Amino acid sequence: MSTLGPANQEILMRARADLRLGVPIVLGSKENDALIAPIEVLNQSRLDQLKLVDKNSVILITARRAQTLKCPIYDGNFVRIELAQASKITSLKAIADPSLDLKSPFKGPFKVSRDETLELENEALLFLKSAQLLPAAVISQVTSGKNYAAEHNLTYLQTDQLLEMVVSPMGISDAITAEVPTASAENSQFHIFRPNISAEEHYAVEIGRLDRREPTLVRIHSACFTGDVLGSLKCDCGPQLHAATKMINDQGSGLLIYLNQEGRGIGLANKIRAYSLQDQGFDTVEANHRLGFEDDERDFQLGASILREMRITNIKLITNNPSKVSTMSNYDINVVERIPLKVGHNKNNLKYLETKAKKSGHLM
Repeated sequence: MSTLGPANQEILMRARADLRLGVPIVLGSKENDALIAPIEVLNQSRLDQLKLVDKNSVILITARRAQTLKCPIYDGNFVRIELAQASKITSLKAIADPSLDLKSPFKGPFKVSRDETLELENEALLFLKSAQLLPAAVISQVTSGKNYAAEHNLTYLQTDQLLEMVVSPMGISDAITAEVPTASAENSQFHIFRPNISAEEHYAVEIGRLDRREPTLVRIHSACFTGDVLGSLKCDCGPQLHAATKMINDQGSGLLIYLNQEGRGIGLANKIRAYSLQDQGFDTVEANHRLGFEDDERDFQLGASILREMRITNIKLITNNPSKVSTMSNYDINVVERIPLKVGHNKNNLKYLETKAKKSGHLM
């Protein structure tokens, strides 16, 4: 058998890229095969084609979004609305995107579809989230999904391949390392890491000379373009990044891990959507829920994988987030001490910080 073709994990990456481009994929399960078309990046031409493929196509949204739209929820995690109720792409996007609710306040009532197939829809929503797209799609049933995908030059996946993405150990490799002196830590080496199931690179900044016989001082920081780069006052991310780097440098050595998990894992576009909802009075968690996401979609297993790749197993972790500590322990990284980081409080982020403490369990 040829080894030139893509392996399962590479097919997953290709499918995720297709979705972000607005190209449907074909997803197969034991019960059925269907086209999955992400509404966020769908256009009118493809919407019209999907209606021709399956006159009974449905709009798949999360149960959280359905609550806002006052839809009955029969299937637990999601709701299927008959596509016939959204003939135009603008009305379809208004159903999917809560940041448009003020612009399109009059929607529904919606006719909800019910059937027994659950696996495909659940996996489709999870995969859309992994692509950092709004968890909302048009679902069009097809027969012989693999043949249909080949005929239309579309990527074909089975739900068990998506399950493999969730349960398989996270593989990650150090692509390249170089010395990069910075203003806050002159003696620094940058490591660029590439996971085996994602196109996003993640970074580790090794400050000073690590002594692996002693616990390493570590900060695991998730990307925040608005805070880290532009100095946004809506969060405390930028001050935390700079304070942690200084703390490590002052001690003489340690590691800053920078994960490309913008917006708690929902991506920059969805973070800005959440900000627009916060402007309407919702807190951080409520805004995430209205978008169809959980409180926090980040995967700190990535941080543990980087630590293991760098042969670091005992750490002193700079964090206010207990879930980081528990995740490290779950992946065989021993946290000998949690070091709090209390910086960046201002009048613009008081509600944000209160929400992190009350609803996300951060130790502020």
